[in-house]
Amino acid sequence: MSSSDGRIVQIEHHFGVRFPQDYRDFLGTTGSLRQFVPPADDFLVIDALDELMGINEAGEFQKRFPGAVVIGGDGSRELLAYDFRQETPPLVTLDVSAENWSSAIHQAASLSAFLEQFPQTGWKWDDTVPSPS
Repeated sequence: MSSSDGRIVQIEHHFGVRFPQDYRDFLGTTGSLRQFVPPADDFLVIDALDELMGINEAGEFQKRFPGAVVIGGDGSRELLAYDFRQETPPLVTLDVSAENWSSAIHQAASLSAFLEQFPQTGWKWDDTVPSPS
């Protein structure tokens, strides 16, 4: 087991979850991301592993969103989080001032799907599904 694998296991233990494999792979290779993503030109942050505990504790996200683990965001008010209330945790956005899960907006079923679609779609701001053209 590499040192990054060991650290991932420690963080998972802290939150009482097992991260999806694609996110574990991202953490072990890329590690983090902080950039404007063209052509959507939306800003995307995926935090480094060593930042996760501090970010999640700072906003008391575990109290307001039981089962959430914040992994990034838009660099401002919107936070990208896994919803571990579900067996296969999707990625959602949560506003920093939201009180509970009712304001969560589904982004993607997995990190791989999210990173694949993000350059074209950017952030989704509502839960409506676009109609086929």
